Amino acid sequence: MSAIEVARLLRIAPFKDMDPANFPKSAQLQDILKNDARLRHFEAGEIIVREGDYGTSAFMVLSGSAEVVLSPGLPPRLVGRSEAKRRGIFRALAQLWSNSREQEVYRGVGARRGAVAGDPGSERGVVLQDVPRVLSGQRTATIEAGDVFGEIAALSRMPRTATILANAGGAEMLEIRWQGLRDLMRYAPQVRKFIDTIYRERALSTYLEELPFMRHLSTEAKRQLMDATQFETYGEYDWSGEYKQLMQSGSTASQEPTIAAEGDYPNGIVMVRAGFARVTQRYGRGHRTLNYLGSGSMYGFEEIAHNWRQPNNQVPLQYTLRVIGYTHVLVIPASVIESVVLPALPAALLPPLMGPAAGSRAPFAAEPESREAPSSLPPDVMEFVTKNRFYNGTEAMVIDMDRCTRCDDCVRACAATHDNNPRFLRHGPIHDNLMVAQACMHCTDPVCMIGCPTGAIHRETFHGNVVINPDSCIGCSACANHCPYGAIRMVEARDESGTIIVASDSKPINKATKCDLCIDQYGGPACERACPHDALKRMNLNTLKELADWIER
Repeated sequence: MSAIEVARLLRIAPFKDMDPANFPKSAQLQDILKNDARLRHFEAGEIIVREGDYGTSAFMVLSGSAEVVLSPGLPPRLVGRSEAKRRGIFRALAQLWSNSREQEVYRGVGARRGAVAGDPGSERGVVLQDVPRVLSGQRTATIEAGDVFGEIAALSRMPRTATILANAGGAEMLEIRWQGLRDLMRYAPQVRKFIDTIYRERALSTYLEELPFMRHLSTEAKRQLMDATQFETYGEYDWSGEYKQLMQSGSTASQEPTIAAEGDYPNGIVMVRAGFARVTQRYGRGHRTLNYLGSGSMYGFEEIAHNWRQPNNQVPLQYTLRVIGYTHVLVIPASVIESVVLPALPAALLPPLMGPAAGSRAPFAAEPESREAPSSLPPDVMEFVTKNRFYNGTEAMVIDMDRCTRCDDCVRACAATHDNNPRFLRHGPIHDNLMVAQACMHCTDPVCMIGCPTGAIHRETFHGNVVINPDSCIGCSACANHCPYGAIRMVEARDESGTIIVASDSKPINKATKCDLCIDQYGGPACERACPHDALKRMNLNTLKELADWIER
Protein backbone atom coordinates (compact mmCIF):
# COMPACT_ATOMS: atom_id res chain seq x y z
CA MET A 1 0.00 0.00 0.00
CA SER A 2 1.04 3.60 -0.48
CA ALA A 3 2.17 5.83 2.38
CA ILE A 4 -1.10 7.77 2.10
CA GLU A 5 -3.16 4.59 2.49
CA VAL A 6 -1.10 3.48 5.49
CA ALA A 7 -1.50 6.92 7.11
CA ARG A 8 -5.26 6.66 6.62
CA LEU A 9 -5.37 3.31 8.40
CA LEU A 10 -3.29 4.62 11.31
CA ARG A 11 -6.05 7.17 11.99
CA ILE A 12 -8.80 4.57 12.52
CA ALA A 13 -9.41 1.85 15.10
CA PRO A 14 -7.90 -0.52 16.00
CA PHE A 15 -4.63 0.73 14.48
CA LYS A 16 -4.79 4.20 16.07
CA ASP A 17 -4.95 2.57 19.52
CA MET A 18 -1.81 0.48 19.01
CA ASP A 19 1.40 1.60 20.66
CA PRO A 20 4.19 1.74 18.02
CA ALA A 21 6.74 1.29 20.81
CA ASN A 22 5.54 -2.31 21.29
CA PHE A 23 6.65 -3.20 17.79
CA PRO A 24 10.30 -4.13 17.09
CA LYS A 25 12.35 -2.28 14.49
CA SER A 26 12.18 -5.32 12.20
CA ALA A 27 8.36 -5.24 12.22
CA GLN A 28 7.12 -1.69 12.63
CA LEU A 29 3.34 -1.22 12.56
CA GLN A 30 3.40 0.89 9.40
CA ASP A 31 5.66 -1.66 7.68
CA ILE A 32 3.27 -4.49 8.55
CA LEU A 33 0.38 -2.59 7.01
CA LYS A 34 2.41 -1.60 3.96
CA ASN A 35 3.74 -5.06 3.17
CA ASP A 36 1.13 -7.49 4.53
CA ALA A 37 -2.12 -5.70 3.79
CA ARG A 38 -3.97 -4.18 0.84
CA LEU A 39 -7.21 -2.33 0.12
CA ARG A 40 -9.84 -4.12 -1.94
CA HIS A 41 -13.15 -2.93 -3.33
CA PHE A 42 -16.04 -5.35 -3.87
CA GLU A 43 -19.15 -4.47 -5.84
CA ALA A 44 -22.65 -5.37 -4.71
CA GLY A 45 -23.21 -9.12 -4.77
CA GLU A 46 -19.51 -9.95 -5.25
CA ILE A 47 -18.27 -12.89 -3.20
CA ILE A 48 -15.51 -11.89 -0.76
CA VAL A 49 -14.84 -15.34 0.70
CA ARG A 50 -16.46 -18.61 -0.27
CA GLU A 51 -17.41 -21.51 1.95
CA GLY A 52 -15.02 -24.43 1.54
CA ASP A 53 -12.18 -22.42 0.03
CA TYR A 54 -8.81 -22.24 1.75
CA GLY A 55 -7.62 -18.74 2.55
CA THR A 56 -4.48 -17.26 4.06
CA SER A 57 -5.81 -13.78 4.83
CA ALA A 58 -8.37 -12.03 7.02
CA PHE A 59 -10.61 -9.09 6.15
CA MET A 60 -11.68 -5.92 7.95
CA VAL A 61 -14.67 -3.92 6.71
CA LEU A 62 -13.67 -0.28 6.18
CA SER A 63 -16.87 0.96 4.57
CA GLY A 64 -20.12 -0.52 3.39
CA SER A 65 -21.27 -3.89 4.70
CA ALA A 66 -21.27 -7.58 3.85
CA GLU A 67 -23.70 -10.44 4.26
CA VAL A 68 -22.74 -13.80 5.79
CA VAL A 69 -24.70 -16.78 4.46
CA LEU A 70 -25.18 -19.12 7.40
CA SER A 71 -25.72 -22.88 7.35
CA PRO A 72 -26.75 -24.70 5.17
CA GLY A 73 -25.30 -22.15 2.75
CA LEU A 74 -25.57 -21.62 -1.00
CA PRO A 75 -25.25 -24.42 -3.61
CA PRO A 76 -21.60 -24.80 -4.77
CA ARG A 77 -22.28 -24.07 -8.43
CA LEU A 78 -24.20 -20.90 -7.59
CA VAL A 79 -21.11 -19.40 -5.96
CA GLY A 80 -18.78 -20.43 -8.78
CA ARG A 81 -17.40 -23.64 -7.30
CA SER A 82 -17.14 -26.40 -9.86
CA GLU A 83 -14.91 -29.39 -10.29
CA ALA A 84 -11.88 -28.89 -12.50
CA LYS A 85 -12.44 -30.05 -16.06
CA ARG A 86 -10.80 -33.36 -16.82
CA ARG A 87 -9.27 -34.35 -20.10
CA GLY A 88 -11.54 -36.11 -22.53
CA ILE A 89 -10.75 -39.58 -23.86
CA PHE A 90 -9.22 -38.26 -27.10
CA ARG A 91 -7.05 -35.70 -25.33
CA ALA A 92 -5.91 -38.34 -22.86
CA LEU A 93 -4.88 -40.63 -25.72
CA ALA A 94 -3.23 -37.75 -27.55
CA GLN A 95 -0.78 -37.42 -24.64
CA LEU A 96 0.95 -40.54 -25.92
CA TRP A 97 2.27 -38.78 -29.03
CA SER A 98 1.96 -35.04 -28.23
CA ASN A 99 4.22 -34.89 -25.18
CA SER A 100 7.40 -32.84 -25.47
CA ARG A 101 10.67 -34.54 -26.27
CA GLU A 102 12.61 -32.09 -24.12
CA GLN A 103 12.63 -31.85 -20.35
CA GLU A 104 10.53 -29.34 -18.40
CA VAL A 105 9.01 -27.56 -21.39
CA TYR A 106 6.72 -24.71 -20.42
CA ARG A 107 4.14 -23.60 -22.95
CA GLY A 108 1.95 -20.52 -23.00
CA VAL A 109 2.23 -17.50 -20.75
CA GLY A 110 4.72 -19.03 -18.36
CA ALA A 111 7.14 -19.80 -21.18
CA ARG A 112 7.44 -16.26 -22.52
CA ARG A 113 11.02 -15.11 -22.33
CA GLY A 114 11.36 -12.86 -19.32
CA ALA A 115 7.94 -13.81 -17.89
CA VAL A 116 8.58 -14.34 -14.21
CA ALA A 117 5.37 -13.72 -12.30
CA GLY A 118 1.68 -13.59 -13.02
CA ASP A 119 -0.30 -10.38 -13.11
CA PRO A 120 -1.70 -9.73 -9.62
CA GLY A 121 -4.28 -7.40 -11.11
CA SER A 122 -5.96 -10.18 -13.04
CA GLU A 123 -8.18 -11.28 -10.13
CA ARG A 124 -11.80 -11.68 -11.15
CA GLY A 125 -14.40 -12.38 -8.52
CA VAL A 126 -17.79 -14.07 -8.69
CA VAL A 127 -20.74 -11.65 -8.64
CA LEU A 128 -24.19 -12.98 -7.76
CA GLN A 129 -27.12 -11.56 -9.70
CA ASP A 130 -30.52 -10.89 -8.12
CA VAL A 131 -29.11 -11.21 -4.60
CA PRO A 132 -32.46 -10.83 -2.76
CA ARG A 133 -33.86 -13.84 -4.62
CA VAL A 134 -30.70 -15.88 -4.11
CA LEU A 135 -30.68 -15.19 -0.36
CA SER A 136 -34.42 -15.73 0.12
CA GLY A 137 -34.89 -18.65 2.47
CA GLN A 138 -31.27 -18.41 3.67
CA ARG A 139 -30.23 -17.50 7.20
CA THR A 140 -27.88 -14.52 7.01
CA ALA A 141 -26.02 -12.10 9.26
CA THR A 142 -24.71 -8.64 8.44
CA ILE A 143 -21.08 -7.55 8.96
CA GLU A 144 -20.68 -3.80 9.42
CA ALA A 145 -17.74 -1.40 9.19
CA GLY A 146 -15.06 -2.23 11.76
CA ASP A 147 -15.85 -5.95 11.82
CA VAL A 148 -13.18 -8.57 11.06
CA PHE A 149 -13.74 -11.99 9.49
CA GLY A 150 -11.69 -14.84 8.04
CA GLU A 151 -9.10 -14.72 10.82
CA ILE A 152 -9.49 -18.33 11.99
CA ALA A 153 -9.12 -19.79 8.49
CA ALA A 154 -6.09 -17.57 7.89
CA LEU A 155 -4.29 -18.54 11.10
CA SER A 156 -5.15 -22.25 11.13
CA ARG A 157 -5.02 -23.08 7.40
CA MET A 158 -8.57 -24.41 7.63
CA PRO A 159 -11.25 -23.93 4.94
CA ARG A 160 -13.65 -21.01 5.08
CA THR A 161 -16.80 -21.90 7.02
CA ALA A 162 -19.22 -19.51 5.29
CA THR A 163 -19.77 -17.53 2.09
CA ILE A 164 -19.64 -13.75 2.52
CA LEU A 165 -20.67 -11.26 -0.18
CA ALA A 166 -20.78 -7.48 -0.44
CA ASN A 167 -24.13 -5.79 0.16
CA ALA A 168 -25.82 -3.13 -1.97
CA GLY A 169 -23.52 -0.20 -2.56
CA GLY A 170 -20.43 -2.42 -2.39
CA ALA A 171 -17.82 -2.62 0.32
CA GLU A 172 -14.23 -1.55 0.89
CA MET A 173 -12.10 -4.13 2.68
CA LEU A 174 -8.68 -4.24 4.23
CA GLU A 175 -7.19 -7.65 3.47
CA ILE A 176 -4.42 -8.75 5.85
CA ARG A 177 -2.18 -11.72 5.13
CA TRP A 178 -1.71 -14.23 7.92
CA GLN A 179 1.88 -13.02 8.43
CA GLY A 180 0.68 -9.51 9.22
CA LEU A 181 -2.18 -10.74 11.40
CA ARG A 182 0.25 -12.92 13.35
CA ASP A 183 2.56 -9.96 13.99
CA LEU A 184 -0.32 -7.70 15.02
CA MET A 185 -1.52 -10.31 17.52
CA ARG A 186 2.02 -10.69 18.83
CA TYR A 187 2.76 -7.00 19.42
CA ALA A 188 -0.71 -5.50 19.99
CA PRO A 189 -2.50 -7.13 22.96
CA GLN A 190 -5.84 -5.57 22.01
CA VAL A 191 -5.75 -7.38 18.66
CA ARG A 192 -5.26 -10.76 20.31
CA LYS A 193 -8.08 -9.97 22.75
CA PHE A 194 -10.32 -8.85 19.89
CA ILE A 195 -9.63 -11.98 17.84
CA ASP A 196 -10.37 -14.15 20.87
CA THR A 197 -13.66 -12.30 21.46
CA ILE A 198 -14.99 -12.64 17.94
CA TYR A 199 -13.85 -16.26 17.87
CA ARG A 200 -16.05 -16.96 20.87
CA GLU A 201 -18.97 -15.14 19.32
CA ARG A 202 -18.83 -16.73 15.88
CA ALA A 203 -16.96 -20.03 15.85
CA LEU A 204 -16.90 -21.50 19.34
CA SER A 205 -20.55 -22.51 19.46
CA THR A 206 -20.22 -24.23 16.08
CA TYR A 207 -17.18 -26.21 17.19
CA LEU A 208 -18.66 -27.21 20.53
CA GLU A 209 -21.87 -28.40 18.85
CA GLU A 210 -19.75 -31.13 17.27
CA LEU A 211 -19.23 -32.71 20.69
CA PRO A 212 -21.60 -35.68 21.13
CA PHE A 213 -22.61 -34.73 24.66
CA MET A 214 -23.75 -31.22 23.61
CA ARG A 215 -27.14 -32.48 22.36
CA HIS A 216 -28.03 -33.46 25.94
CA LEU A 217 -27.43 -29.98 27.34
CA SER A 218 -29.89 -27.15 27.86
CA THR A 219 -29.36 -23.73 26.32
CA GLU A 220 -28.14 -22.34 29.64
CA ALA A 221 -25.73 -25.25 30.12
CA LYS A 222 -24.30 -24.68 26.64
CA ARG A 223 -23.78 -21.02 27.46
CA GLN A 224 -21.91 -21.91 30.66
CA LEU A 225 -19.73 -24.32 28.70
CA MET A 226 -18.91 -21.68 26.08
CA ASP A 227 -18.06 -19.05 28.70
CA ALA A 228 -15.59 -21.39 30.40
CA THR A 229 -13.90 -22.75 27.27
CA GLN A 230 -10.36 -21.56 26.61
CA PHE A 231 -8.82 -21.24 23.14
CA GLU A 232 -5.10 -22.05 23.08
CA THR A 233 -2.43 -22.35 20.40
CA TYR A 234 0.76 -24.40 20.64
CA GLY A 235 3.83 -24.63 18.44
CA GLU A 236 5.05 -22.45 15.59
CA TYR A 237 2.99 -21.54 12.54
CA ASP A 238 6.05 -22.19 10.39
CA TRP A 239 7.08 -25.48 11.99
CA SER A 240 8.89 -27.13 9.07
CA GLY A 241 12.29 -25.53 9.73
CA GLU A 242 12.28 -26.62 13.35
CA TYR A 243 11.15 -30.10 12.34
CA LYS A 244 14.02 -30.50 9.87
CA GLN A 245 16.51 -29.52 12.58
CA LEU A 246 14.98 -32.03 14.98
CA MET A 247 15.18 -34.79 12.37
CA GLN A 248 18.85 -34.04 11.82
CA SER A 249 19.45 -34.28 15.56
CA GLY A 250 17.58 -37.59 15.70
CA SER A 251 15.09 -36.43 18.32
CA THR A 252 11.56 -35.15 17.77
CA ALA A 253 9.26 -36.19 20.61
CA SER A 254 11.49 -34.75 23.35
CA GLN A 255 11.19 -31.27 21.84
CA GLU A 256 7.41 -31.26 21.44
CA PRO A 257 5.42 -29.03 23.86
CA THR A 258 3.32 -30.99 26.35
CA ILE A 259 -0.35 -30.10 26.72
CA ALA A 260 -1.06 -32.66 29.45
CA ALA A 261 1.18 -35.30 31.03
CA GLU A 262 0.51 -38.87 32.10
CA GLY A 263 0.09 -39.03 35.86
CA ASP A 264 -1.16 -35.45 36.24
CA TYR A 265 -4.56 -34.53 37.61
CA PRO A 266 -7.14 -34.33 34.79
CA ASN A 267 -8.08 -30.66 35.04
CA GLY A 268 -9.92 -30.43 31.72
CA ILE A 269 -10.70 -32.00 28.38
CA VAL A 270 -8.74 -30.98 25.30
CA MET A 271 -10.45 -30.78 21.91
CA VAL A 272 -8.17 -30.50 18.86
CA ARG A 273 -9.50 -27.95 16.37
CA ALA A 274 -6.60 -27.75 13.91
CA GLY A 275 -3.24 -29.47 13.60
CA PHE A 276 -2.18 -32.67 15.34
CA ALA A 277 -1.20 -33.92 18.78
CA ARG A 278 0.63 -37.10 19.76
CA VAL A 279 -0.71 -39.52 22.41
CA THR A 280 2.10 -41.34 24.22
CA GLN A 281 2.48 -43.67 27.20
CA ARG A 282 5.40 -44.45 29.46
CA TYR A 283 7.25 -47.52 28.31
CA GLY A 284 10.44 -48.55 30.07
CA ARG A 285 12.60 -45.45 30.41
CA GLY A 286 10.88 -43.58 27.63
CA HIS A 287 7.54 -43.13 25.92
CA ARG A 288 5.92 -44.95 23.04
CA THR A 289 3.44 -43.42 20.62
CA LEU A 290 -0.06 -44.88 20.75
CA ASN A 291 -1.86 -42.57 18.37
CA TYR A 292 -2.14 -39.03 17.10
CA LEU A 293 -5.20 -36.82 17.32
CA GLY A 294 -6.46 -34.61 14.52
CA SER A 295 -9.27 -32.09 14.18
CA GLY A 296 -12.37 -33.09 16.17
CA SER A 297 -10.54 -35.47 18.52
CA MET A 298 -10.87 -35.22 22.28
CA TYR A 299 -8.56 -36.08 25.18
CA GLY A 300 -9.14 -36.48 28.93
CA PHE A 301 -12.90 -37.05 29.00
CA GLU A 302 -12.70 -40.66 30.22
CA GLU A 303 -10.63 -39.83 33.31
CA ILE A 304 -12.88 -36.94 34.31
CA ALA A 305 -16.00 -39.10 33.86
CA HIS A 306 -14.42 -41.91 35.90
CA ASN A 307 -13.45 -39.59 38.78
CA TRP A 308 -16.92 -38.03 38.84
CA ARG A 309 -18.56 -41.44 38.88
CA GLN A 310 -16.16 -42.92 41.46
CA PRO A 311 -15.01 -40.12 43.79
CA ASN A 312 -13.30 -42.62 46.11
CA ASN A 313 -11.23 -44.12 43.28
CA GLN A 314 -9.62 -41.10 41.65
CA VAL A 315 -7.21 -41.68 38.75
CA PRO A 316 -4.70 -39.39 37.02
CA LEU A 317 -4.33 -38.90 33.29
CA GLN A 318 -3.51 -42.19 31.58
CA TYR A 319 -1.58 -40.76 28.64
CA THR A 320 0.59 -37.80 27.67
CA LEU A 321 -0.60 -35.40 24.97
CA ARG A 322 2.10 -33.59 23.01
CA VAL A 323 1.81 -30.97 20.30
CA ILE A 324 3.10 -31.80 16.84
CA GLY A 325 3.82 -28.77 14.67
CA TYR A 326 1.21 -26.04 14.99
CA THR A 327 -1.96 -26.93 16.87
CA HIS A 328 -5.15 -25.13 17.97
CA VAL A 329 -7.05 -26.64 20.90
CA LEU A 330 -10.10 -25.89 23.01
CA VAL A 331 -9.78 -26.59 26.73
CA ILE A 332 -12.91 -27.11 28.86
CA PRO A 333 -12.17 -27.13 32.63
CA ALA A 334 -12.97 -30.33 34.54
CA SER A 335 -15.11 -28.42 37.05
CA VAL A 336 -17.48 -27.37 34.26
CA ILE A 337 -17.60 -30.89 32.83
CA GLU A 338 -18.44 -32.27 36.27
CA SER A 339 -21.07 -29.67 37.12
CA VAL A 340 -22.69 -29.07 33.72
CA VAL A 341 -22.04 -31.96 31.32
CA LEU A 342 -21.86 -35.21 33.26
CA PRO A 343 -25.08 -34.78 35.31
CA ALA A 344 -27.00 -34.33 32.04
CA LEU A 345 -25.61 -37.45 30.36
CA PRO A 346 -27.46 -40.78 30.48
CA ALA A 347 -25.45 -43.41 32.37
CA ALA A 348 -25.12 -45.49 29.21
CA LEU A 349 -23.17 -42.69 27.52
CA LEU A 350 -20.55 -42.30 30.24
CA PRO A 351 -17.31 -43.70 28.78
CA PRO A 352 -15.62 -46.55 30.69
CA LEU A 353 -12.06 -46.09 31.90
CA MET A 354 -9.53 -48.55 30.58
CA GLY A 355 -5.76 -48.42 30.71
CA PRO A 356 -3.06 -48.75 33.37
CA ALA A 357 -5.19 -47.44 36.23
CA ALA A 358 -7.90 -49.96 35.45
CA GLY A 359 -5.44 -52.84 35.77
CA SER A 360 -4.82 -53.24 32.05
CA ARG A 361 -2.22 -52.01 29.61
CA ALA A 362 -4.97 -51.74 27.00
CA PRO A 363 -5.79 -48.18 25.98
CA PHE A 364 -9.16 -46.49 25.95
CA ALA A 365 -12.02 -47.90 23.98
CA ALA A 366 -12.49 -46.21 20.63
CA GLU A 367 -15.68 -44.34 21.39
CA PRO A 368 -17.04 -42.03 18.66
CA GLU A 369 -16.51 -38.99 20.86
CA SER A 370 -12.89 -39.81 21.65
CA ARG A 371 -10.22 -41.04 19.30
CA GLU A 372 -7.43 -41.54 21.79
CA ALA A 373 -7.31 -45.28 21.17
CA PRO A 374 -4.44 -46.60 19.07
CA SER A 375 -5.00 -48.32 15.79
CA SER A 376 -4.10 -51.92 15.01
CA LEU A 377 -0.76 -50.79 13.57
CA PRO A 378 2.33 -52.36 15.14
CA PRO A 379 4.10 -49.95 17.53
CA ASP A 380 7.18 -49.67 15.32
CA VAL A 381 5.09 -48.68 12.28
CA MET A 382 3.19 -46.17 14.41
CA GLU A 383 6.48 -44.65 15.56
CA PHE A 384 7.74 -44.51 11.95
CA VAL A 385 4.63 -42.67 10.76
CA THR A 386 4.62 -40.27 13.71
CA LYS A 387 8.35 -39.53 13.80
CA ASN A 388 8.29 -38.51 10.14
CA ARG A 389 4.95 -36.69 10.58
CA PHE A 390 3.39 -38.57 7.68
CA TYR A 391 -0.01 -38.30 9.41
CA ASN A 392 -0.13 -34.84 7.81
CA GLY A 393 -0.64 -36.36 4.36
CA THR A 394 -4.07 -36.93 2.85
CA GLU A 395 -2.62 -38.54 -0.28
CA ALA A 396 0.68 -40.09 0.82
CA MET A 397 2.35 -42.49 -1.62
CA VAL A 398 3.04 -45.71 0.30
CA ILE A 399 4.99 -48.49 -1.45
CA ASP A 400 5.22 -52.12 -0.36
CA MET A 401 8.87 -52.88 -1.11
CA ASP A 402 8.24 -56.63 -0.92
CA ARG A 403 5.86 -56.37 -3.86
CA CYS A 404 7.67 -53.60 -5.75
CA THR A 405 9.86 -55.01 -8.56
CA ARG A 406 11.44 -51.60 -9.36
CA CYS A 407 9.90 -51.72 -12.84
CA ASP A 408 9.35 -47.93 -12.75
CA ASP A 409 5.95 -48.21 -14.43
CA CYS A 410 4.68 -45.70 -11.85
CA VAL A 411 7.34 -43.16 -12.85
CA ARG A 412 6.69 -43.64 -16.56
CA ALA A 413 2.94 -43.26 -16.07
CA CYS A 414 3.50 -40.03 -14.15
CA ALA A 415 5.76 -38.71 -16.92
CA ALA A 416 3.26 -39.66 -19.64
CA THR A 417 0.55 -37.57 -17.98
CA HIS A 418 2.82 -34.60 -17.29
CA ASP A 419 4.44 -33.84 -20.64
CA ASN A 420 7.19 -36.45 -20.09
CA ASN A 421 8.22 -34.96 -16.74
CA PRO A 422 7.67 -37.20 -13.70
CA ARG A 423 6.45 -35.27 -10.67
CA PHE A 424 7.75 -37.47 -7.87
CA LEU A 425 10.84 -39.41 -6.80
CA ARG A 426 10.52 -43.12 -6.11
CA HIS A 427 12.52 -43.07 -2.92
CA GLY A 428 12.00 -41.88 0.62
CA PRO A 429 12.08 -43.02 4.25
CA ILE A 430 11.78 -46.81 4.62
CA HIS A 431 10.67 -48.95 7.55
CA ASP A 432 10.88 -52.70 7.00
CA ASN A 433 8.97 -53.21 3.76
CA LEU A 434 7.17 -49.84 3.75
CA MET A 435 8.42 -46.77 1.95
CA VAL A 436 6.76 -43.35 1.85
CA ALA A 437 7.91 -41.88 -1.44
CA GLN A 438 8.82 -38.24 -2.07
CA ALA A 439 5.54 -37.38 -3.74
CA CYS A 440 3.36 -34.50 -2.63
CA MET A 441 1.04 -35.73 0.11
CA HIS A 442 -1.46 -32.82 -0.25
CA CYS A 443 -1.16 -32.20 3.46
CA THR A 444 -3.83 -31.29 5.95
CA ASP A 445 -1.44 -28.58 7.12
CA PRO A 446 0.45 -27.52 3.95
CA VAL A 447 3.35 -25.52 5.34
CA CYS A 448 4.76 -25.32 1.81
CA MET A 449 2.28 -22.50 1.12
CA ILE A 450 3.85 -20.32 3.83
CA GLY A 451 5.87 -17.49 2.36
CA CYS A 452 4.98 -17.95 -1.32
CA PRO A 453 5.11 -14.30 -2.46
CA THR A 454 2.76 -14.72 -5.43
CA GLY A 455 0.36 -17.40 -4.21
CA ALA A 456 1.58 -19.72 -6.97
CA ILE A 457 1.29 -22.72 -4.67
CA HIS A 458 -2.27 -22.92 -3.43
CA ARG A 459 -5.19 -25.21 -2.74
CA GLU A 460 -7.43 -26.15 -5.64
CA THR A 461 -10.80 -24.84 -4.54
CA PHE A 462 -13.00 -27.85 -5.23
CA HIS A 463 -11.05 -30.74 -3.66
CA GLY A 464 -8.41 -28.83 -1.72
CA ASN A 465 -5.49 -30.47 -3.53
CA VAL A 466 -2.24 -28.49 -3.28
CA VAL A 467 -1.22 -27.35 -6.77
CA ILE A 468 1.28 -24.94 -8.35
CA ASN A 469 0.47 -22.37 -11.01
CA PRO A 470 3.63 -22.29 -13.18
CA ASP A 471 2.66 -18.92 -14.68
CA SER A 472 2.90 -17.11 -11.33
CA CYS A 473 5.76 -19.17 -9.86
CA ILE A 474 8.87 -16.97 -9.68
CA GLY A 475 11.26 -19.77 -8.70
CA CYS A 476 12.07 -18.39 -5.25
CA SER A 477 12.24 -21.92 -3.72
CA ALA A 478 10.23 -20.90 -0.64
CA CYS A 479 7.82 -23.82 -1.06
CA ALA A 480 10.61 -26.34 -1.65
CA ASN A 481 12.46 -25.11 1.42
CA HIS A 482 9.34 -25.29 3.60
CA CYS A 483 8.19 -28.75 2.49
CA PRO A 484 9.17 -31.15 5.31
CA TYR A 485 9.06 -34.17 3.01
CA GLY A 486 11.28 -33.21 0.07
CA ALA A 487 8.34 -33.48 -2.31
CA ILE A 488 8.93 -30.23 -4.25
CA ARG A 489 11.75 -29.82 -6.77
CA MET A 490 13.07 -26.74 -8.54
CA VAL A 491 13.71 -27.15 -12.28
CA GLU A 492 14.93 -24.90 -15.08
CA ALA A 493 12.19 -24.06 -17.56
CA ARG A 494 12.86 -24.83 -21.24
CA ASP A 495 11.23 -24.03 -24.54
CA GLU A 496 10.21 -26.53 -27.24
CA SER A 497 13.76 -26.75 -28.56
CA GLY A 498 15.17 -27.60 -25.15
CA THR A 499 16.76 -24.18 -24.66
CA ILE A 500 16.71 -22.90 -21.10
CA ILE A 501 14.41 -19.89 -20.79
CA VAL A 502 16.09 -16.89 -19.20
CA ALA A 503 14.64 -13.79 -17.57
CA SER A 504 15.47 -10.20 -18.45
CA ASP A 505 18.59 -10.41 -16.26
CA SER A 506 19.81 -13.41 -18.33
CA LYS A 507 19.40 -15.79 -15.40
CA PRO A 508 17.55 -19.10 -15.98
CA ILE A 509 13.88 -19.13 -14.96
CA ASN A 510 13.31 -21.75 -12.28
CA LYS A 511 9.94 -23.30 -11.56
CA ALA A 512 8.67 -25.39 -8.65
CA THR A 513 7.22 -28.77 -9.62
CA LYS A 514 5.50 -31.51 -7.69
CA CYS A 515 2.72 -34.09 -7.85
CA ASP A 516 -0.67 -32.57 -8.66
CA LEU A 517 -2.52 -35.86 -8.04
CA CYS A 518 -3.35 -36.00 -11.77
CA ILE A 519 -6.09 -33.50 -11.10
CA ASP A 520 -7.13 -33.33 -14.76
CA GLN A 521 -7.01 -37.10 -15.42
CA TYR A 522 -9.87 -39.54 -15.27
CA GLY A 523 -9.28 -42.46 -12.93
CA GLY A 524 -7.14 -40.65 -10.39
CA PRO A 525 -3.35 -40.76 -9.91
CA ALA A 526 -1.61 -42.46 -12.85
CA CYS A 527 1.16 -43.85 -10.61
CA GLU A 528 -1.27 -45.96 -8.61
CA ARG A 529 -3.20 -47.17 -11.65
CA ALA A 530 -0.01 -48.18 -13.46
CA CYS A 531 1.48 -50.40 -10.74
CA PRO A 532 1.15 -54.00 -12.01
CA HIS A 533 1.79 -55.60 -8.61
CA ASP A 534 -0.52 -53.66 -6.26
CA ALA A 535 2.60 -52.36 -4.55
CA LEU A 536 1.66 -48.67 -4.54
CA LYS A 537 -1.21 -46.94 -2.80
CA ARG A 538 -2.13 -43.28 -2.36
CA MET A 539 -3.76 -43.04 1.05
CA ASN A 540 -4.93 -40.69 3.77
CA LEU A 541 -2.69 -40.99 6.82
CA ASN A 542 -4.75 -38.54 8.90
CA THR A 543 -6.29 -41.72 10.32
CA LEU A 544 -4.48 -45.02 10.55
CA LYS A 545 -7.22 -47.46 9.58
CA GLU A 546 -6.51 -47.25 5.85
CA LEU A 547 -2.81 -47.99 6.36
CA ALA A 548 -3.57 -50.82 8.82
CA ASP A 549 -6.07 -52.39 6.39
CA TRP A 550 -3.63 -52.12 3.49
CA ILE A 551 -0.80 -53.75 5.45
CA GLU A 552 -3.10 -56.59 6.51
CA ARG A 553 -4.59 -57.12 3.03
